[in-house]
Amino acid sequence: MSLKRNKGQNAIAAMLVFSLAQLGVMLSFAQPTPGAVPVLLPQQFIARLTTRNNQPITVNGNGAATGSSILTGATIETGNDVSATVNLGPLGMLDIAPNTKLVLTYDENGNIKVVLLQGCAVLTAKKKTQAEVETPQGPAAKTDGKKGGVIDICFPPGATGPTVNQGAAAAAGAGAGLGAPAGAAAGSGGLFGIGLPATLAVIAGTIAALVVPVGFQNNPSGSAV
Repeated sequence: MSLKRNKGQNAIAAMLVFSLAQLGVMLSFAQPTPGAVPVLLPQQFIARLTTRNNQPITVNGNGAATGSSILTGATIETGNDVSATVNLGPLGMLDIAPNTKLVLTYDENGNIKVVLLQGCAVLTAKKKTQAEVETPQGPAAKTDGKKGGVIDICFPPGATGPTVNQGAAAAAGAGAGLGAPAGAAAGSGGLFGIGLPATLAVIAGTIAALVVPVGFQNNPSGSAV
């Protein structure tokens, strides 16, 4: 009887050892390789819309205003006297003039593409961003994929071809801010053709003149009277 009991215990012990060994092998495969860097999948960022005076525009056939999300592949259309800006985060910015219709696509790999169906826009691409603009007639302009750049483009209805980097989109009021976007000035040599530094100086002087309180105007020391 004791012999049979010993054999049974030995068999159980052998099975237990075998099971533990199998479990150890499974755990060793489940653990990450020492020194391996985990692969992080890039998250799709969402572009944000700003409209002049928070007026509504049309995105994919629906009304949209400041704060709206602009997904890649969106069809954007502005109306009379309504301009807009799409903040593309790490990629750059798209300033849209009134009476413009376009399709915007972008991705996390640093690519922006605008199909300008009609109207005017300024596309500003940051470094390491490849940006291009097409019209129904075909490719119109492209930025340097390493340096970035600015594309100022207009394609009015009935035009035989687009006007590129002549400041036409900035003059048409592209962008949700007051005045022409900074990217347009950089791409067209500044406002009034005087260059970007001089343009910035003129703007700064104008703003200073507008915002200086009355008590400061006749006081050279800069302190309030």
